[in-house]
Amino acid sequence: MPYCKICNSSNCNIKEHSFVIGKALNVKEFSGSTPPEIFVGRWNYPNVYAGILSPNEYGDTSLLSSPEAWRAGNLSIADILSQRQKLIYARTSSHIKKQESKFHAVFHEVAMTHKSVATEFKLKNTITKNEEQASNSPLISKAGEIESARLQENAPVKPKIDYLVNDSEIKSKNAILELDKSRIQTSAIIKILSAGLLGLKNNRKMVPTKWSITAVDDIVSKEKLKKIKTYPEISEICLFNAEYLGNHYEFLLLPGSFFFEVIEISMKNLGVWQDHESFFPRRTYADDVTGAYYANRIALSEHLEKIKRQCQCLVLREVRPEYNVPLGVGILRETSREAFSKTPERFNTLKEALAKAQSRLKLPIEKWLSRSILLKNYGKQKTLRQYF
Repeated sequence: MPYCKICNSSNCNIKEHSFVIGKALNVKEFSGSTPPEIFVGRWNYPNVYAGILSPNEYGDTSLLSSPEAWRAGNLSIADILSQRQKLIYARTSSHIKKQESKFHAVFHEVAMTHKSVATEFKLKNTITKNEEQASNSPLISKAGEIESARLQENAPVKPKIDYLVNDSEIKSKNAILELDKSRIQTSAIIKILSAGLLGLKNNRKMVPTKWSITAVDDIVSKEKLKKIKTYPEISEICLFNAEYLGNHYEFLLLPGSFFFEVIEISMKNLGVWQDHESFFPRRTYADDVTGAYYANRIALSEHLEKIKRQCQCLVLREVRPEYNVPLGVGILRETSREAFSKTPERFNTLKEALAKAQSRLKLPIEKWLSRSILLKNYGKQKTLRQYF
């Protein structure tokens, strides 16, 4: 019985999965508008695959690549996969610090631009299934070893990006923070870091896309939290929620010194993933929740920076059966941001807030509460205010 190469199901209800992904295409030359998108793998690091993704068609192809656009347009999983299957990953293998080839010059221009740009590709071999996938990145189904690439038009670059890419005396961390302050999209910053275009001249190197996603979310949110932890605490219990493609989120905000905890539960197999941090920053990677932890934290930090308050936050993520294809951390970041764009629900008691969250969750909320480190300690430690 045929099974889906993406979701491993023999009765996949998205028929395009089984029969399009993985088929070789006898194509050695093609041209089209890259969304723009690049991808740097991590297999065989530091000698990695790096390349440009483009369809064999022209026009505005941004919808093929942008988690921000997918969420804004409320695209379904089938819609996103249909778009992703158009992309061809024209790639080459090289050391992370060796980026002097003509291809890398085009690779860099694509990484810097914010608009779809017409590009011409010549491949060494036919297009085959891309074996290297990362669950925190959207699906890349087709790959081909590149012989050459050429831009068919100028790639526009925003002045702030151009300035920081050409400044080889600013550390990559500071460059990332400058780009964020300039309201450059998070996904664009990730792309520029991944291409090895930020940092001190002698330290620049390509960064696998999976690592650059987490790095940007971590660096930006950690910097915001430095100031947030000096703000007054929120004065009431608040609840935010959002849902997209089977990812349901409840963000419970409680008065208190900063504390952050994420608990994810899968409805399919009741798998549980959990990470947390106290007022003092994490020193280790959140290797249970992984990239989603930092995507949730950047959304929270943006909200707290806006209202100039700190709080304790418990993130409940219910992963529903319909989320059967990994579409990357980007959609979780955008879903989290959507939650905080709403007017908060306010409650007098924790019990009322949890009852409201339960009304939207399908699993018993006790599955989260019984594990929560934040809730086990909430209200037990006296604050200075309670003595006056």
